[in-house]
Amino acid sequence: MLSVVVLISGSGSNLLALLKAAENPLYPVKVVAVGSDKDAPGLEHAELFEVDTFIVEPSRFQDKEQWAKTLLANVLHHQPDLVVLAGFMKILPESFVKAFEGKLINTHPSLLPDFKGAHAVRDALQAGAKKTGVTIHYVDAGVDTGPVIVQQELTINEGESESELHERIKVIERALLVETIEKLALAKSAQEGN
Repeated sequence: MLSVVVLISGSGSNLLALLKAAENPLYPVKVVAVGSDKDAPGLEHAELFEVDTFIVEPSRFQDKEQWAKTLLANVLHHQPDLVVLAGFMKILPESFVKAFEGKLINTHPSLLPDFKGAHAVRDALQAGAKKTGVTIHYVDAGVDTGPVIVQQELTINEGESESELHERIKVIERALLVETIEKLALAKSAQEGN
């Protein structure tokens, strides 16, 4: 069983997909905690599924490093095998990333390396791109630069709005995240000989 801590900043739609998948006893993943950088609406999903939650607001700290240390302590308390950034909108300092090297993944609404950053969907539309998609990747010290685990392509429809495209991307993102974490869990289990 792969234990996972999920970090969110918003509605938690990816988190909800993962929590629903984990209800199936055959799904080899358990969400042990959900953290956020604010009182995000998505925390309610965790509470409904009786999963521990924590909030570490950057505004309560003098600097980013103190915030990151506190966030790290909260995550480490739950001893996860994997940390998932699912719509977590803060850039993590290198100290946090190094603590979970090879165990920290992110979902991103583009086919990286194209359209990095927080406005990937808008940027793809403004660039006149014909396709975009979803990337799940390991997190490194850069922004959306870590090794790609999996990508799924999506054609951009002519005249499609940013919100329409983002909703279509989210549907793919949820399914791909659930599937990818399951594969990581099965690979870990096989590696351990279980």
